[in-house]
Amino acid sequence: MKPTLEATRPSGINWLSAVPFTLFHLVPFFALLTGVHWSAWIVMGGLFYIRRWFISAGFHRYFSHRAYKMNRVMQFLMALGGTTAVQQGPLFWASLHRHHHRYSDQPGDAHSPKDGVFWSHIGWVLSGKHSKTKMELVPDLAKFPELRWLDKYWIVPQVALAALVFGLGLLITHTVVGALGFTFIGFFLSTLLVSHSTFTINSLAHLIGRRRYATTDTSRNSLIVTLLTGGEGWHNNHHHYQSSSVQGFRWYEFDTTYYVLWLMSKLRLVHSLNKPPAHVMHNDLVRAGAADLGMFHKHWDRAVKALHSASEATGEIAAVQKQKLDELVVTIKARVDEIAKMHNPAPVPVISSQ
Repeated sequence: MKPTLEATRPSGINWLSAVPFTLFHLVPFFALLTGVHWSAWIVMGGLFYIRRWFISAGFHRYFSHRAYKMNRVMQFLMALGGTTAVQQGPLFWASLHRHHHRYSDQPGDAHSPKDGVFWSHIGWVLSGKHSKTKMELVPDLAKFPELRWLDKYWIVPQVALAALVFGLGLLITHTVVGALGFTFIGFFLSTLLVSHSTFTINSLAHLIGRRRYATTDTSRNSLIVTLLTGGEGWHNNHHHYQSSSVQGFRWYEFDTTYYVLWLMSKLRLVHSLNKPPAHVMHNDLVRAGAADLGMFHKHWDRAVKALHSASEATGEIAAVQKQKLDELVVTIKARVDEIAKMHNPAPVPVISSQ
């Protein structure tokens, strides 16, 4: 079958699977009925920052990209901490993210902003189509039975943490109602903040900010997303060299996730923190004229959509002519990609086994 320009559109929302996720967003509002002890806000802030770090340092930089190393006990603790963030298990998270890098901003990407900001932020979650672990993408992780257990029973650590927060609230407020309010804010609100800060990387980090490196996607370096995620907002840096433990490539690009990892390395809790080599730092710079395929694809797709909309509205292009036009522009696009990659090869991500 000859290629066409028809976009692979994401499926719509699966309302049945979307119900739990939607209800989760309503739970913190019940704190208006129960009242909230002031200490619940401290717990909320603590759980937000701690679990956000586990997602960034653990699920992303370690499990997805193997950007540093640790022993098996630390690996399990890192997986356990990330699993409490209610983003499913480590194998699921890593497999989805590796799939994203394989098809970033192309047909097949689970959460590309090309399919709309809402889709890239939470639409893909609500669709229910991306809830299964792609085991073929994580063979290096699937060999550990404890990680497979966490991935299968990911709800257990989350319920345990919620129960712990409730128990702490009961100890502080001495009432069940007070403990409920404590849990609504301490656990549920902090979980939502972690989730949406993570989701901004899928959506905003491909839409706002600057591009230092020419990549095949639309990733950007965004200070705003960095502030929300503890260093994950240097997203164009990350797509340029995925296996780096630090995502701020310049001294002024702060990365609090990496600072904690660096401290842990000094304490010998982790080791072999991978950093981008000097030649990688200076390759494929947009300002030096590197072929920016990511932005080419974005503007090309926008132009093609506008052409199709105009042709459908005026009826000036017959169906056969439209098909020939599709084939022509796809061929031209493929040739541009081929020439650009010859002069500007994309870096190959490294996922080391441990």
